[in-house]
Amino acid sequence: MKSVWAPWRISYILSKKQKGCIFCIKKTSGYKKRNYILAESKHSFVILNKYPYTAGHLMVVPKKHIPDLESLKDEELTDFFTLVRSASIALKKAIKPEGLNIGANLGKAAGAGIEAHLHFHIVARWDGDHNFMPVIGDTMVIPEQIKKTYEKLLPYFE
Repeated sequence: MKSVWAPWRISYILSKKQKGCIFCIKKTSGYKKRNYILAESKHSFVILNKYPYTAGHLMVVPKKHIPDLESLKDEELTDFFTLVRSASIALKKAIKPEGLNIGANLGKAAGAGIEAHLHFHIVARWDGDHNFMPVIGDTMVIPEQIKKTYEKLLPYFE
């Protein structure tokens, strides 16, 4: 059997796990950089996924802790989807994917990992970006460290 090394994962494995909702982020000094937040609007924010499917995997999250779209007021819903659009545009400019997957898993039966706090995924895609590693090796190959991706994307959100 061959080994695939992912040394950056050890910090997560050994870290103390956060209690409560990972999307209910407290605004302390340096919170944006520490949490890889790329942009904020009045009611929502864009954050890099720390465990991405592909490089540049973003999530758009309402600041309000709610489980579904119908819990958003009209102003919050408009703000949320405006930020989804803005994040899509920025991602296309920054890393030039050939396509995007945009969507949400609403409810446990739909595959939601964090079902209590609504969030949409924006996943950059390229022809042939999937290979045997996830199927055979249960391993995703991400070609760039998250800090580098954050630094690359940030100017497109300012």
